[in-house]
Amino acid sequence: MSGDLVPDALRERIAPLLPPRPARRVHHSGRLPAPDRAALACIVYVLRKGVAWRDVPAQVVGCSGVTSWRRLQDWTEAGVRPRLHHVILTELRVAGVLDMDGCAVDGSHIRTLKRGDHVGPSPVDRARPGPKRHVIVDRHGIPLAVSLTGGNRHDVTQLLPLLDAIPHIPGLPGRPLHRPGRLFADRGYGFDKYRRLLWKRGIKPVIARRGDVHGSGLGRTRWVVERTFAWLHQFKWLRIRYERRADLHQSLLELACIIICLRRLPQSP
Repeated sequence: MSGDLVPDALRERIAPLLPPRPARRVHHSGRLPAPDRAALACIVYVLRKGVAWRDVPAQVVGCSGVTSWRRLQDWTEAGVRPRLHHVILTELRVAGVLDMDGCAVDGSHIRTLKRGDHVGPSPVDRARPGPKRHVIVDRHGIPLAVSLTGGNRHDVTQLLPLLDAIPHIPGLPGRPLHRPGRLFADRGYGFDKYRRLLWKRGIKPVIARRGDVHGSGLGRTRWVVERTFAWLHQFKWLRIRYERRADLHQSLLELACIIICLRRLPQSP
């Protein structure tokens, strides 16, 4: 069952990045620690099914939910997810799939059932508490960077942090890619200050003007970021925030983005 949950492409790429397990004493008694493969399968199971960690069927995935939660914590502190995302983005560029000439950015609110970090009253959901996810994608909807803030944070506050979070992506002759050629966004980002900052970075802003009537036509281009949010919501754990710790929720969000990127890689013949 664990082999069905974790694609071979994900398992092969994450294995070299995982921190080594501490050596056991020669005469240490007790059960052996769960293998990383089973822990990864359990994490993906929770991400896709949306079940609580304590409700994970250990006989199905080969690892208990509590153990996998601790392993997720260790991998988050070791920075495994950003490095894995960088590796896959590099492969996408080598394969000619990544297109950063025109990128799109947007934010999306979700609800939360618990208190925690990065939770605030949502201005679009009757001030109910929840976080907001911000994502920047390439022309095909491949997530380049993602961040998590409180629901009351304005989208434009995360524009520059998202651009800074895009890694330098090598893979072809020349300089590594690290910034889009054009950036498409809705009128929530339509501040002249940020337009000037984008021009200073060498990025052409294609942003709807604040106060203008709807119908700018940008929806024909920036729909890809809305589709990426729909892809993220296919992972049931991400539809409603259950995790109190923002760093672990961010880690699961990045794992979902990594799986989306893996789907875009050309299949080997």
